[in-house]
Amino acid sequence: MQRASLSAIGDDMDPGFGVYVHWPFCAAKCPYCDFNSHVRHQPVDQPRFVAAFLEEMASVQALSGPRTVTSIFMGGGTPSLMEPATVEAILDGIAKHWHVPDGIEITMEANPSSVEATRFHGYRSAGVNRVSLGVQALNDRDLKFLGRLHNVEDALKAVRLAREIFPRMSFDLIYARPNQTVEEWERELKEAVSYAVDHLSLYQLTIEEGTPFFGLHKAGKLVVPDGEQSAVLYEATQEITAAIGMPAYEVSNHARPGAESRHNLTYWRYGDYAGIGPGAHGRLTVGSGKIATATERNPEAWLRLVEERGDGMTEQEPLDLEAQADELLLMGLRLREGVDLARWQSLSGRDPDPDREQFLIEHGFIERLGNSRLRCTPAGMLILDAVVADLACP
Repeated sequence: MQRASLSAIGDDMDPGFGVYVHWPFCAAKCPYCDFNSHVRHQPVDQPRFVAAFLEEMASVQALSGPRTVTSIFMGGGTPSLMEPATVEAILDGIAKHWHVPDGIEITMEANPSSVEATRFHGYRSAGVNRVSLGVQALNDRDLKFLGRLHNVEDALKAVRLAREIFPRMSFDLIYARPNQTVEEWERELKEAVSYAVDHLSLYQLTIEEGTPFFGLHKAGKLVVPDGEQSAVLYEATQEITAAIGMPAYEVSNHARPGAESRHNLTYWRYGDYAGIGPGAHGRLTVGSGKIATATERNPEAWLRLVEERGDGMTEQEPLDLEAQADELLLMGLRLREGVDLARWQSLSGRDPDPDREQFLIEHGFIERLGNSRLRCTPAGMLILDAVVADLACP
């Protein structure tokens, strides 16, 4: 691929066309994680997986047709377990199957262990220009509680190295941890910003069924903040990040102006994206319609499917206009910029129910931005699912 520097994000709100590549392997499974990630105690055959990724790209490109890629995102799992040569081969494959302009955003998720950090120069040479670090906490006690393999020293080494090597950097933090106070969280956020990060993804700790934390929580051995405490922490997060120049542009994502994740905006603006790899999802415009795609979650089963028939897809579901309108609303209301009403109306074939809309406006959950956009207020973000359900009902 061309080794160009990252171009500026436009402000035209074009959803774009993204390519998501899922690397499903992790060195260890975190006790809170319900993502499609898998631990393997034998080395992964990376050349074999690369060949399968390239094969599946060809199948997906046959569905999408020629497109210009506006962003690439390598997620997982732990993509930073890939060799730099693996990353380069995947990026070259994307450029072979679609048009990839110079300077588009190319993000890789990485864990900040010292072993993986040494690969950063190789990833940058391969074409990666944005890194998203899974820091999760800035004290060793909570890192241990969250099952992370790194400590704060490892994290800060990786942050400093990433800042030197990549044009843009984000990192993740998890809050609403047991016994966490607003004051502690404020100090942690201010410390995070001091490391010259330009994007923060801030997620509340949630207890997901099927995870070790779920069993501990059910047994009463893990107590997390209740709904009221979580709401206080969420509101404090919005105030603190706005005050330090990184306001929320989405429910859980904060950035300095111009540093928003182009790839994630493609999701939330309901653009098209190709999903490649085990457990990857996609949304593709095919002809005059749109389809939802999904692939086999188990890495080895996915690999066998691709080698047998050219892709690992388990789902190609046509989305009717009503389903598209619902997805547009669900995704767009997560954004501070809100939803393009004309686009929603063209899909749904109707206006928002005036009584429901007025009720939500009067109670301070949504607001109109002129006649063209509708968005959630900060209070509405706290009950986002309920707001979407109300507005989506015909």
